[in-house]
Amino acid sequence: KAENKMNINNFVQASDPFAIESGKDNSKIHVRVQQRNGRKCITTIQGLATDLDIQRITRALKKTFKCNGSVTIDEELGEVVQLSGDQRTNVREFFVDQEVCHEDQIVIHGG
Repeated sequence: KAENKMNINNFVQASDPFAIESGKDNSKIHVRVQQRNGRKCITTIQGLATDLDIQRITRALKKTFKCNGSVTIDEELGEVVQLSGDQRTNVREFFVDQEVCHEDQIVIHGG
C-alpha cells in the first residue's frame, strides 16, 4: 500500500519550465525609431547590459554608420544610446557581428 502513495520528494527535482536559466542572460535590447520633424528620425537603443562600455560601443556605431549619436542617462531606463537616422537594421547586424548579444535578444520596434 505504501508504494501507491504519492511522494512529494519525486517532484522536488522537477525543473520549472518558467524559471530563468542561470547560465543565460535573457535581457532584451530594444531598438526603436522616433520621428522628429519632417523626414528626420532618431534611433534609440536601450537595455544594454551595465557591464558593457556603452560609450565605446556608441563611438563604434557612429564611426561605422557615419552618423551622429550620444548616450543619455534616463532615471528609469538607464543609459540610452541615440543615433541620428533610421539605423535599426544596421544596429542589429552590428551587435550580432561584434557579439555584443545574440540575435534573439534584440527587439526592433516600429516600422
